[in-house]
Amino acid sequence: MSFSRPEVIDQTIAQLSSSSSSSALQLKSKKIYDDELIQSKNMSSKNESKSIKENFSLLNRLKLLLNLARNLFREQDDLERLVNKIITESQGLMQCARCCIYIVDQSILSSNKPEDIHFSKGFDMIYGEEFKVTTNDFLENSRYAKFAYHVATTMETVNINEISNDHALSHLLISNNDDKFELKNLLCVPIMDDDGHVIGVSQVMNKLHGRAFTEDDVAIIEAFSVFCGLGIHNTRQYEYVVRLTAKQNVAFEVLSYHAVASEEDVQRMVNVSIPEANQLRLYSWEFNDMILTDDETILASIRMFVELDLLKIYRIPHDVICRWMLSVKKNYRLVIYHNWRHAFNVAQTMFTMLTAGRMNARMNDLERMGLLIACLSHDLDHRGTNNAFQAKVDAPLAKLYSTSTLEHHHFDQCIMILQTEGNNILQTLTPDDYKLIIHYIESAILATDLALYFRKRGDFQKLVESRQERWIDPGRKELLRGMMMTACDVAAICKPWEMQQVIAKLVANEFFHQGDIERNQLHVEPIPMMDRDKKDELPKMQVGFIDSICLPVYKMLAEVESGLSPLYEGCKRNRENWEKLQQERDKL
Repeated sequence: MSFSRPEVIDQTIAQLSSSSSSSALQLKSKKIYDDELIQSKNMSSKNESKSIKENFSLLNRLKLLLNLARNLFREQDDLERLVNKIITESQGLMQCARCCIYIVDQSILSSNKPEDIHFSKGFDMIYGEEFKVTTNDFLENSRYAKFAYHVATTMETVNINEISNDHALSHLLISNNDDKFELKNLLCVPIMDDDGHVIGVSQVMNKLHGRAFTEDDVAIIEAFSVFCGLGIHNTRQYEYVVRLTAKQNVAFEVLSYHAVASEEDVQRMVNVSIPEANQLRLYSWEFNDMILTDDETILASIRMFVELDLLKIYRIPHDVICRWMLSVKKNYRLVIYHNWRHAFNVAQTMFTMLTAGRMNARMNDLERMGLLIACLSHDLDHRGTNNAFQAKVDAPLAKLYSTSTLEHHHFDQCIMILQTEGNNILQTLTPDDYKLIIHYIESAILATDLALYFRKRGDFQKLVESRQERWIDPGRKELLRGMMMTACDVAAICKPWEMQQVIAKLVANEFFHQGDIERNQLHVEPIPMMDRDKKDELPKMQVGFIDSICLPVYKMLAEVESGLSPLYEGCKRNRENWEKLQQERDKL
């Protein structure tokens, strides 16, 4: 650094030039010069000290960065724990008030279109508060997610140190009414995998102590994002391997229990004549399967396909339909209620809705075929326990599917049977028709999850109340088919009172069996519906079940098609019967 005389010295010399004493002038200017020189040296010393301090701070941050990288590669078995560590370390590394990490949906990684990008998960942490997983609304509507989406689509780092002055991205600053966080500055970088795809976005906000994000911060967080990308990629690979292992375990478990129908059984069934539909009373809303043998239920199921002319339309050989039907029956476990008989009754109700209920006119051949297949397959390999139980015992199925666990498994079993040699009743379909009917089957089986029913019932009700819906739009048609599946699944509630009582006790006993396992093996108290100690409350629970689930769907379907009103009327009669029974018990 040069220490030339400051301008102030020259000015002072000029002011003193009129002094009579030249020696005094020289002494005074020398003193000023020496003072300024000392001051300059002191300033230089301070600057050097500040520079050393900044270098030391940068060195510490680099050490933190390396330590973070080491920790990231130790935490690779759970994405949420990994991101928690990333966010916690980010706040210390970047000295910021808030940090968010967004994970891009894996299914679109191969797409090059910006409009296809969306986030599957988000994680958020404000300084001094707990780490949390964001809501879907946050991912779709928050201003922070809009910035992240901008970065994910442009693949460029965004560093805004004066939010209010940045006009280029001002359209992203609009906040929700409930957003109380005061956004001052923001640094946002894409997280890439080794193929150059954006797999996430890292976002830090509000540098502490009122400071701004510097170029050093940008360099640090970009280096940090490389480690994050490796960590997220490795964690996803690990989760993928875990899912494959779980799927393999499920497959081995199923195969050890089930087998395809034997050729001896198939030939025996092929040689038996199929009874007429009227003889079996298949068109009756009061159909009773209890008077039929197991073989007769197989023949009755085949008769439904014959009556709808599906065997002729799709050229299904008689031995193939017999083999498929026997294989489906064999893949039901001998549980108390959710067994082959239940599936058979659900299919018969669907058949009656299509024929006697006049819903045939609203469905095409592929839909009719898909609905019957879905009904017969909708509870394949049911274990007599519900979705919540699979999660409680950490079953392999729960690792495969986080929502609609059993329903996804039932659909998988349905496809497995169809793809087994000699069982493909869809073999004559064109590729497009095959793809479409598989979609019909899947959506219909998933619709039997009551969680989905509750989620979609409001939308269905709005369409019904409009009284103008013709059920032509594919999405609305799918909604209608889903409500029909729910109606068939719980249709035992509409049967004559004597049958309804018997079936209700079967359902209750299966629930109580699960409750016994939860109490005796898992050491948790079951919910009232599954608590054997509360079996006397069955009438009350049935009334609640009818009011919350059954009556609404039957009422809406009766408004869609008056031919379905017998289901609604039967349900109302049984509600009255259960309520009377409850009142009698209350008196006792």
